Amino acid sequence: MKTSKKQKYFSLKAIGIFAVLLTFLSSCEPSKSADDELSAYLFTYFTGNGPGEEAIHFAVSTDGYNFRALNDNQPILDSKQISTSGGVRDPHILRGADGKSFYMVATDLYVTEQGWNNYAMILMKSADLVNWETSVVNIPEIFSQEFGDVNRVWAPQTIYDEATGKYMIYFSMKQGDNPDIIYYAYANKDFTGLEEAPKQLYFPPAESNTKACIDGDIIPFNGKFYLFHKAEDGNPGIKLAISDKLTEGYQLVNDKRVDCETNKVEGSGIFKLNNSDDYILMYDVYTSGRYQFTKSSDLQHFEVVDQEVSMNFHPRHGTVLPITGKELKRLIAKWGTLNDPLIEATSAQLKKLNVDVKGEAKTIHLPVKRGTDLAAFDPQFKSFPCVTVTPEGPQDFTNGPVDYTITVEGKGDVVYKVSASEDHNPVLEGYYADPDILYSEKTGKYYIYPTTDGFENWSGYYFKVFSSDNLVDWTDEGIILDLHKDVSWADRNAWAPCIVEKKIDGEYKYFYYFTAAQKIGVAVADNPTGPFTDSGKVLIDFKTLGVNRGQEIDPDVFTDPKTNKTYLYWGNGYMAAAELNDDMISLNMKTLKQMNIDGTFREGSYVIYRDGTYYFMWSEDDTRSPNYKVRWAKTDSPLGKLTIPENNIVIQRDDETGIFATGHNSAIQIPGKDEWYLVYHRFSYPNGVKMGRRGGFHREVCIDKLEFDGDDNILEVKPTFKGIDPVN
Repeated sequence: MKTSKKQKYFSLKAIGIFAVLLTFLSSCEPSKSADDELSAYLFTYFTGNGPGEEAIHFAVSTDGYNFRALNDNQPILDSKQISTSGGVRDPHILRGADGKSFYMVATDLYVTEQGWNNYAMILMKSADLVNWETSVVNIPEIFSQEFGDVNRVWAPQTIYDEATGKYMIYFSMKQGDNPDIIYYAYANKDFTGLEEAPKQLYFPPAESNTKACIDGDIIPFNGKFYLFHKAEDGNPGIKLAISDKLTEGYQLVNDKRVDCETNKVEGSGIFKLNNSDDYILMYDVYTSGRYQFTKSSDLQHFEVVDQEVSMNFHPRHGTVLPITGKELKRLIAKWGTLNDPLIEATSAQLKKLNVDVKGEAKTIHLPVKRGTDLAAFDPQFKSFPCVTVTPEGPQDFTNGPVDYTITVEGKGDVVYKVSASEDHNPVLEGYYADPDILYSEKTGKYYIYPTTDGFENWSGYYFKVFSSDNLVDWTDEGIILDLHKDVSWADRNAWAPCIVEKKIDGEYKYFYYFTAAQKIGVAVADNPTGPFTDSGKVLIDFKTLGVNRGQEIDPDVFTDPKTNKTYLYWGNGYMAAAELNDDMISLNMKTLKQMNIDGTFREGSYVIYRDGTYYFMWSEDDTRSPNYKVRWAKTDSPLGKLTIPENNIVIQRDDETGIFATGHNSAIQIPGKDEWYLVYHRFSYPNGVKMGRRGGFHREVCIDKLEFDGDDNILEVKPTFKGIDPVN
């Protein structure tokens, strides 16, 4: 059939009209709201083994790294109402296949009464993340023929099986004296029980099947199923097995751990970051009371990202679920509180580690960096969805606190009094400790040589130096010694250095004594900022004069202004001393002695000279203790007998201000003046004292004035936030 030009014209016109109509109709369809996109995260966890700690908690995040607890870190479900034991642990949360239902499973166990033996798990389902229906599945009761002797049912998790259209629950069980094994079973349609008796899911290699396998965690990836699990064989830790099928065929990738720890870990939880190809694998470092976050794009090679992570709670074995903006708002409306209104001050002028929010008192203190204009300062408050803060923009903080109104949808509003001040303590930004201070005649500057802190269990491996013209403004001069690169005899525990400037044959030399792997070494440089070259061997790795306790740590170097001889002091639980040879990298062993210290000595020796008197200072107690403090004694020579006064506190905790663990000090005299300053570390304020033992490696360096009375006694120093004014 032949088509005319006119027919063609009308056909094209009709097509055009139809296209316009389609465009119009599509534009009338409701667009997907930002609230419907995955834009946040829900972390569900429990907090410990004590009474009331085995319960389900929720926390939220907008970036997958920084989490804030909901409900004032109190449980969101009553363990006694939903369990048979009274305790609930190891919660795992899953979004349903329909995208809008949720499933949560957990261990039914109350360790306080049951020890580590239990028999049941809890199944939960919800349509909104707020209201939950719960059921208990007691394995030896329901499946008495197959599993009547089960005495452990641990850490269940759920995954949707697309092949069957069912939800598969997998968990570990222990029968009699046999090792823990990972099993699976399908949940019934109502998610209130199991369809049939569990079957073994994972079969470890034959050479390791006598060891426990627990805490399975499955995620689909690149068409396969990745099973992360805690294996007790070989080097126990998180290991990976992969299969083409969800319910069978898992093969161990290798016997190496995929976690990045050397300590014991359990409870792996993996989740994908929103709008990213990266995944987070997190796990419970349960022997250290901490959590570790690692990141990967291939799910086999992970890097630690703890430095990017913050939490205002201490989780145990939990999981994270990506959620939408709408779901986040719903959770905050239910469990957000006015005591923790989910806001953060983000101004670059802030000392962010030291921002102090007191929810019950409704106060916020903002310590600002030097030179900030407090008459027009904008804290730049950032809030979670459905939380608003007013006023906005710069405010005048010079006349006292400013009232900020914080509104939480569904909870009302509250006024917080927000104050700001220029606080000079801490003097270094970040976590640092054990500061040794030097005034360099060569450069006319001051230098602080600290332990680089913030590493778990004091595991740092490099040293930095900071310089200043006035003791207040400090410049990071970078890494001066890296144990991994620069030292052949140790690669861990870089602690408590000290330094001395010596003029030898008209040239300045810098001798840097440092602790590594509980031994003491020495490195040398031509400038205070290096580069430093290690001597190539250990200086001190021995006990002295019959000492059978403590560690060979915390060196202090001191040059006697009367004789120009230089001495080294060290020890933990004992204070050893010896004169250094002229080469400054070896000891005159004939002078080796133990100082007559008393039972208050723990570590951190430091010696100064003033008006004919030698003052010895040291730290008492443990650096993890809020009571860590400094004491002093005096003598008439560098190796003389110490006179220890009855009241000999140099600095200690201040309960009024909440400054704790003030210890491991050095001191500096302003050249040509009888003007002294104490340099010390404290727990990071305000959170360090809340961290438990971890506060002992989250410390900050501070400086306050050091003074003497008319009888040449050291006056007790009061630790402050304000610190000192710049010195000339």
